[in-house]
Amino acid sequence: MNRRTQTLTFAAVLAGSLAMTGCGNSDPLSSGDGDGDTIVVGSQDYYSSEIIAEIYAQALEAEGFTVDRQFRIGQREAYVPELESGSIDLFPEYSGPLLQYWEPDTEARLADDVYAALQEAVPDGLRVLEQSPATDQDSYTVTRAFADQWGLTTIDDLAKVTEPMTMGGNSEGETRPNGPQGLLDTYGVEVGFTPIEDGGGPLTVTALQDGDIQLAIIYSADPSIAANDLVSLQDTKGLFLASHVVPVASDGVDDDAAAVIDEVSAAMSPEDLVALNSRSVNEELPAATIATDWLAEKGLD
Repeated sequence: MNRRTQTLTFAAVLAGSLAMTGCGNSDPLSSGDGDGDTIVVGSQDYYSSEIIAEIYAQALEAEGFTVDRQFRIGQREAYVPELESGSIDLFPEYSGPLLQYWEPDTEARLADDVYAALQEAVPDGLRVLEQSPATDQDSYTVTRAFADQWGLTTIDDLAKVTEPMTMGGNSEGETRPNGPQGLLDTYGVEVGFTPIEDGGGPLTVTALQDGDIQLAIIYSADPSIAANDLVSLQDTKGLFLASHVVPVASDGVDDDAAAVIDEVSAAMSPEDLVALNSRSVNEELPAATIATDWLAEKGLD
């Protein structure tokens, strides 16, 4: 079974198990001598997030830190409480969506503004490290045939469509700022919603291709967009915030550990992220192998 088809039900159980077992702690970490407390690294229930988290883990281990991997912990609604409680020490996140989680009404849209607002919004006990040039932007995505039929290149163009449309995405997407209500408020376009619990994965793509949905929320760095000749509509009004990869760290992550992660972030480009994702989807390689190869390529191993 493709890893992306895991459901949020499983993710919620896993997230709950983390809380019960107390996988993290808030004691200060060692400065790389391998004798201090363990750094708990988590990831979303999404292959791209798991790859980045594995890169973090291996980079830290190369500098002598001890790491506990707690990967594939569902979507933001499941794992952010674990971050806030201190059960997880380090997590790869995305600047815009995380800002909207804490500040749904934020007016920040551009990358630097979003990052500055995120630094202010982060709760006590957490901080964001340096954001990466790498981006993975939520996008409204349609099939090429649907785009050609209605002349769609931007989200504004959806107003041309005269037949009912249905958006597909994870169930929590229905009430997120970029869900159907956000589309209506920002662009005046009304759509229905169908939950598809695979984070914009193959089930979502199949639903698009079969016409069960006409609009899907798919990350812009997902290689399935090019592989299936899908079209991501241009967001002319800033409904989707800038979304750079940004590590979220607990106060327990010391300056030496943070410096390791900042070096990783600086080295990762948008093209790197697409390539990393492609190796997972097309070559079906495990995150550990992809991470090892990338760190070696960048001289960070």
